[in-house]
Amino acid sequence: MKKSMFSRVRQRSLLIQGLLLVGTLVLVWSALGNARGNLEALGITSGFAFLDRATGWAYSFSLIPRSIDDSYARTLSIGFMNTLFVGFISILLSTVIGFAIGSLRSSRRLGFQVLATLYVQVFRNIPLILQLVFWYSVLIHLPGPRGAYTVMDAVFLSNRGLLLPTLNIPVWLTISLAGVSLALGFVLLNRKMAILRGIMIWVSSTIFLFVIASILTTPEGDTFISLPELKGLRFRGGLTISVELVAMIVAIVLYGSAYIAEVVRGGLERVPGSLVEAGKALGLSQRVILSDIKMPIALRSIVPPLGNQWIFIMKATTIGVAIGFSDLFMLVSTSITQSGQTLELIAILMGGFLLVNFSLAQFVNWLNQHIALKSH
Repeated sequence: MKKSMFSRVRQRSLLIQGLLLVGTLVLVWSALGNARGNLEALGITSGFAFLDRATGWAYSFSLIPRSIDDSYARTLSIGFMNTLFVGFISILLSTVIGFAIGSLRSSRRLGFQVLATLYVQVFRNIPLILQLVFWYSVLIHLPGPRGAYTVMDAVFLSNRGLLLPTLNIPVWLTISLAGVSLALGFVLLNRKMAILRGIMIWVSSTIFLFVIASILTTPEGDTFISLPELKGLRFRGGLTISVELVAMIVAIVLYGSAYIAEVVRGGLERVPGSLVEAGKALGLSQRVILSDIKMPIALRSIVPPLGNQWIFIMKATTIGVAIGFSDLFMLVSTSITQSGQTLELIAILMGGFLLVNFSLAQFVNWLNQHIALKSH
């Protein structure tokens, strides 16, 4: 009797879901048909054939060579790469700073607590777009190249951007080494080493790999480190990070790290006090208690909300349109104005962010399962 009732309820549920799915598909198909008819009435062709046409306009930033003769497909691909570049750098820096600030908020030293609390309250409660405009305004009013601020004549900051030393190695090798370093980091952390110790070994191994590769691939007569040098009215050599990119990273990192710090603080406060007292009874220092007892346990409650913050940071890259940074959102907006292919370009924009954020969500789910307590 119970099986028969359960079967009927399940069949009714599947029928309702099927009807809802069919109804949704009919509505979508009808909306697309209406949109196509309206576009044809206005003389606007639909479809993705426009992606092969040349754009004829320039933009500010690209990780690969670009020109005004690039097709829409290449231009949008560059925008997608720019979005990923800013997003992942911001996620990495926000996570590192957020963990540091969140740990200081749980510190027993009042001075550290006050400074960390002030940091969180200031950067969390000022709108992100306002922070972006503020930092951009500060950067464009810095001195020119001749009066640039410098650190050991190797790092320069001016109204042209941030100039850093760089390695004379091919881009493909840089990407390959980054992948190897990432894999090495996962191996180290998977061996259940202390989190901080694993990260330190990961960073050291990455630096070692880059130095060895630079020595092996540098052309004879060149140094394997390219330093920026002032020649005339501009800098030569090194790596130039544009003002827009610096403002984007600074604003997103400060804002995102403030939220991540609160996530970390909440996770640390959920660690049972008895475990901390046991560590003290064993004579462990506060640093060891934090890295070997509190943080590994707190990670189980930190990771799920941390994933939400990562996804938010990736979506926050769209604010770059306010200062002219050429991310995917800005290039799509410009493409809409130039080509008139509104629906297609918005679909590309939505699909790009769905792909990235869904991938991030799957990675967070994997990480959450990996660190969860295993039942025997």
